[in-house]
Amino acid sequence: SFAPPNSQMCIMHLRCWCQTPISPSTRSRVLKDDTLPFSAFLTDSFGRRHSYLRISLTEKCNLRCQYCMPEEGVKLTPRAQLLTTAEVLRLARLFVHEGVDKIRLTGGEPLIRPDVLDIIAELRKLEGLKTIAVTTNGMNLARLLPKLKDSGLDLLNISLDTLIPAKFEFIVRRKGFHKVMEGIDKALEMGYNPVKVNCVVMRGLNEDEILDFVALTEKKPIEVRFIEYMPFDGNKWNFKKMVSYQEMLDCIKQQWPALEMVPTGHADTAKGYKVPGFAGKVGFISSMSDHFCGSCNRLRLTADGNLKVCLFGNSEVSLRDELRSGATETQLLDIIGAAVGRKKKQHAGMLNLSKMKNRPMILIGG
Repeated sequence: SFAPPNSQMCIMHLRCWCQTPISPSTRSRVLKDDTLPFSAFLTDSFGRRHSYLRISLTEKCNLRCQYCMPEEGVKLTPRAQLLTTAEVLRLARLFVHEGVDKIRLTGGEPLIRPDVLDIIAELRKLEGLKTIAVTTNGMNLARLLPKLKDSGLDLLNISLDTLIPAKFEFIVRRKGFHKVMEGIDKALEMGYNPVKVNCVVMRGLNEDEILDFVALTEKKPIEVRFIEYMPFDGNKWNFKKMVSYQEMLDCIKQQWPALEMVPTGHADTAKGYKVPGFAGKVGFISSMSDHFCGSCNRLRLTADGNLKVCLFGNSEVSLRDELRSGATETQLLDIIGAAVGRKKKQHAGMLNLSKMKNRPMILIGG
């Protein structure tokens, strides 16, 4: 167990504050907000609290999406170098003890991992963890969803970039459009609300379907999230292919002038909108044209055990190696805290990012 008695916890947290380079003004502000301070190990030098951990369960995927995986595929990490289930759960427990209250399981495609149900069931037991989410391509979703819900899955994001079956096959280099739609319908049937649908918009490929995706939200509690096309290794990103949030918004407002902005949480990545009278809503993830780095609360753990403090940053630290060399909880926290402390104020900007070396998206985990 990672939970010391309350008196020890207070001493431990106070010790954390002394060890972390946070300005006095930031420290007093954070202390004032809560009965106990949020873990200094997960608070960066700009006062951002990282309460959201994304864990990649696998590098494998049953699709080959153009923006995620190079056409020639990727070299997979040998199985022995991937985190074991016990290691995933040990690290999750440690992060939750320090204040993470939301974990999202990603991949690759997380639902092809054989023990995904066991992992969710074990995560559900962690005191303090409020939300367990999964991002999936939806191919196996309809079949697995009843057991996923029973295991404790709270939220679903389903990737879908077109509503045209032939185009789907072109984008993902595989068949399966109807399986994904069946998964979305099953999620709605089982009461998931909202069901989030992630759509990466690429000029010349699917920007002509934006209005069709918005129309999906009329009768069903679907939240379509339009994502600006982002540069990663091997996805042939260029500026001309990117459709900005503002351009998408203008397109939608021509069809639905009454489109209204809806409130979102401080750390939400999507700017939320709704057509009055529609059951669902739409969101825009404007990572390139209008970044939200200032409110970032996310950390990423790759399938091979590396901690990434920024999706677009190329610096990583291996928690797997530390675990396997016998690191104690305190030593792991020191390493995590140092990595979080080095997190930059914002990413380098889309043109610089397009020239930087980074993993392909499939090897990061979204």
